[in-house]
Formats: sequence, structure tokens, C-alpha cells
Amino acid sequence: MHHKYKQESLDFERIEQVIQYIEQNFRQQPELKNIAEYIGLSEFHLQRLFKRWVGISPKRFLQYLTKEHAKTLLRQSENVLSVTYDSGLSGPGRLHDLFINCEAVTPGEYKLLGEGLQIYYGIHQTPFGKCMIAQTDRGVCGLFFLKGDDEQYYVQRLQHDWPAANIEENPQKTISSVDKIFNIGSWQQDKPISLIVQGTNFQIKVWEALLKIPRGNVVAYEEIAKFIGQPKAVRAVGSAVARNPVSFLIPCHRVIRKYGDFGNYQGGTARKKALLAWESAHG
Repeated sequence: MHHKYKQESLDFERIEQVIQYIEQNFRQQPELKNIAEYIGLSEFHLQRLFKRWVGISPKRFLQYLTKEHAKTLLRQSENVLSVTYDSGLSGPGRLHDLFINCEAVTPGEYKLLGEGLQIYYGIHQTPFGKCMIAQTDRGVCGLFFLKGDDEQYYVQRLQHDWPAANIEENPQKTISSVDKIFNIGSWQQDKPISLIVQGTNFQIKVWEALLKIPRGNVVAYEEIAKFIGQPKAVRAVGSAVARNPVSFLIPCHRVIRKYGDFGNYQGGTARKKALLAWESAHG
């Protein structure tokens, strides 16, 4: 595994512990000293950990994890999908999908691509823990944050989603994509990150809607359903969001429940909260 993000990945493991501790003890409203004791650090070192990983104090970071903050984000992001759609590329701020070129194919269209597709995958450290990334010569086709030893599960998912492909572990082939993906400051509009994803027409509509959610915003599942013209299909939208094959780049972490609950996430709820809090901290 590439060492570039090793320290950040190790820091994230501690950050994740903090979030999980808060989830389990939120009724007691734990103080920083309680959190520091739980993860085996002094308050000074806890402060330094947060400054290094996210650039802000633990107290500020923890404010971003609250249900009240999630509700505020939902209010601020009201109609964000229709606004970004109507304004195209001239909307306020830089839209996420300016830097992502997503080629989506249905199973029927995929057959036309022919057999023998070559997919390489690798396990890498990132600022949000370990991930598996998979790619073809046409772009990234999978990005999954790992929880424990579930690497084989995602290899099997790749085999299921791309049954005609030749799938080979080769982290040397995927490391350059990881460096590009997690160095957001280097994303360039004239050199977008290419994705190739396969799904049903409905799933593809949902994933394309996710790409329109700007960083620092969240939407409710109901808003996605309305945006794709199927307001009653909230449950199906939830299933499509959960099947997102490219975490982080197709930002399913920006979809939460309408009452401010963060909801589930492929990489675990603590990771979802960390991603959203990290994005809030970075504007």
C-alpha cells in the first residue's frame, strides 16, 4: 500500500473511534477529556490530532456531527438540485460534476462493449481510511471504503457487476488514481476524473443526481426522488444510493434523512459523518 496517506489514514482511525464513542454516549454529552481518555490520548494530543487531520479544533469538528447541524445543512441546501441543474455550469461555487466525467451504461449497453474488459484493483490508504479502487482504461469503475477485512466481498461485487471482465489485483496501476482523487485541490476542469459505471436506468438517474450535489451541501432522499421525477420512489432511491459503486466521487455521503439523521453508508456511519464534517470544515 502506498505510504503517502499513511499518517492521515492512521489519524482517521482515531477520528473514527471518536465518532463511534460519541454515537454510543451522546446522551451523556461527553466532554473532550472523556473522549481523550477513551482513545488513550491527552487532551493536548487530541487537539493536535484534529488539527493535523482536519485543520480545526475537536470542539468545532464535533459541532459538525450533530443532528442540528445536519438539519441546518438540509435547510441551506433546499432546492440545491434544481438550482444547480437550472444554472448549469454557471451556478454559485464550483460544482462537483465539473471535475467528474461519468460514463454510465445499462446492462444492455454493456453487452455492446464486448467481453474481455480489463479491470485492475488495489487497496490503498486514504485520508478516510483504507479503500479499494478499481479501474479500466476508460476510468474508475469502483471505489469502496473498507471496514475490517471485507476486501474479498468487494472483489466479488466487481465480478458480479462486470462478469465478462478480467479482474486483476495491481495496486501499481491504481495508485495514480488514488493520488488524483484524494488531492481535491488538484482537480482540474480540463482534466476531469473519468468514471465508468454500470446500472439500471433508475440507478443511473440517481447516481447522476448525486453528482449534482455541490460539496458542503446535503439533500434528503425525498429530494433525489423528486428531482428524477419519481417522488414516490424514496425507498428505491435509497437502494440505488446504497448501490453506488464509486464512493466519494459519486457523493452518496451527501444524502441524509429528512429529519437530520445521517443514515447508513457503505463505509459505515462514522465514516459518513467524518466525510461530511471534513467537507463542512473545508467549505
